[in-house]
Amino acid sequence: MIKVHLRKKKLKTGKLSLYIEYYNGIQTLANGKIKHLRDYEYLQLYLIQVPNTADEKKKNKEQLELAEQILAIRQAEIYQGKFKIQNNHKGKTTLLTFYEQKKEERYQTKGNYDNWDAAQKHLEQYCPAHITFNDVDVEFIKGYRKYLDNVAVTKSQKKLSQNTKHTYFNKFKACLNAAFDEGYLKENLMKKVKGFSMGESTREYLTSEELQKLSQTDCSIPLLKRAFLFSALTGIRWSDVNKLKWSEVREEGIDDSGNHVFRVVFQQKKTDGVEYLYISQQARELLGERKDHKERVFKGLRYSAHMNLQLLRWCMLAGITKHITFHSARHTNAVLLLENGADIYTVSKRLGHKEIRTTEIYAKIIDKKMKEAANLIPKLELDTIG
Repeated sequence: MIKVHLRKKKLKTGKLSLYIEYYNGIQTLANGKIKHLRDYEYLQLYLIQVPNTADEKKKNKEQLELAEQILAIRQAEIYQGKFKIQNNHKGKTTLLTFYEQKKEERYQTKGNYDNWDAAQKHLEQYCPAHITFNDVDVEFIKGYRKYLDNVAVTKSQKKLSQNTKHTYFNKFKACLNAAFDEGYLKENLMKKVKGFSMGESTREYLTSEELQKLSQTDCSIPLLKRAFLFSALTGIRWSDVNKLKWSEVREEGIDDSGNHVFRVVFQQKKTDGVEYLYISQQARELLGERKDHKERVFKGLRYSAHMNLQLLRWCMLAGITKHITFHSARHTNAVLLLENGADIYTVSKRLGHKEIRTTEIYAKIIDKKMKEAANLIPKLELDTIG
């Protein structure tokens, strides 16, 4: 017999979301592992976690009573053997409510929440609030794809890039796939609609000569210069450079060659993975004099339009006309490592990539440069070779 329980889940907002859990026992998988069979119905009812006023306490009581009434109905349906009724009421769940729930699950597990949040804004522009899973069909999905392709724009009113369309549609796809798996959709509709292919983005980087010029050119913000060059020498992202603390900078003695050994141990903001990254003595020197272990290394550094403008001006003063962003320092590090003999596996590990195919784009850059180099020598005026 299916067991039915009323559960609560804390949301990012601090409120508690009420939902019903349907527990249908366990299943033994082919590999011998046990899988608990659970299904959920989100009630769109919420409690204030710490009610302070009489109105808030009254609202909580009303919401909880309504949830318990729904629970009693569901339990009665189960005991009467009407198991199929679950699909009926699930089909009446609104798409936007379910998407919000799936997004919140990513926040709890730190799984790509920001992309889900960004994609949601476009889904809300396309999808009316009253649309339920009973309304979702292939034409609805194709319509959303067309919306992303032709209508959706960024905050600066520019069309979405190919990779952004790919990312946003994939979040929508993941939402509908989850809806099918959990019984909200009777059919896996995403199999009938082709998504967006991933575009190959341009990764702007500096050559060794350009990086040398930049290092010898004054920048109006010395802190920005040190941070950018540190990123170019280590491959560490802006987000991790910005939050780097002195407690994460380690000095680990002297190696067999008499060189000082330095390492930074930090948690990547993007992937949440812990990195143990050796850095050169020059990279360590860019950090400056050690401060309190709780203090940020690049204290005062912040992301802003002014900071980006000063970065571009610094590049122009160095005679560099490429559109360089702070992230270009990371690309520069990857390209220079490969150019100077590092293998792709090592580069992938240093950059903290989860998959080596993410790093392979840099190998393509190197290969392209090698092809171009084949034609750098001026054409010879040869006589007939006999």
